[in-house]
Amino acid sequence: MIFNTHSHFEGKHAFLSASKYHWINYSNDKLDNVYKTALAAAKGTELHEFASQAIKLGIKLPKTQKTMNMYINDAIGYRMKPEQILFYSVNCFGTADAISFRNKQLRIHDLKTGVTPTSMKQLEVYAALFCLEYKFKPYEIDIELRIYQNDNVEEYIPEVDDIVHIMDKIITFDKQIEILKAEAMQ
Repeated sequence: MIFNTHSHFEGKHAFLSASKYHWINYSNDKLDNVYKTALAAAKGTELHEFASQAIKLGIKLPKTQKTMNMYINDAIGYRMKPEQILFYSVNCFGTADAISFRNKQLRIHDLKTGVTPTSMKQLEVYAALFCLEYKFKPYEIDIELRIYQNDNVEEYIPEVDDIVHIMDKIITFDKQIEILKAEAMQ
């Protein structure tokens, strides 16, 4: 048999793909929710790319109380670097939406495009990764974390002990994963 060629679909996955077959058990309502969530995630990715480019190019948006405008304008105003990878190991790293460090002041801003309530824990992990990667002790610097979502800015000054605890957890879990990797190779 000669199979049809679909070269323009190579490396891509359909929403209703065989490899993610759980959709066969969805109701119509469940399909609607899952598809809308996927669309929102794709839009969120595009919005993050737009924000990153605007920050890199220094293009401010009109001063309003809109999430995107506040996020971009603040990041430019604080001379932040967008989409910065913070790396501890292959087992633990992440990308901060916007970050700056000067005069012993660490700022990490996060853009949230969804409506689901968020947690500062993600930003605390970024702060811990920053301290580990750049060899800073959290009690030697000031840390300010911000989440931009739903036309609101939530500011947070984390407890030093919380950042230290996350750093310790990263170190411990990284070692544990490396042991598990070694055991799997035997």
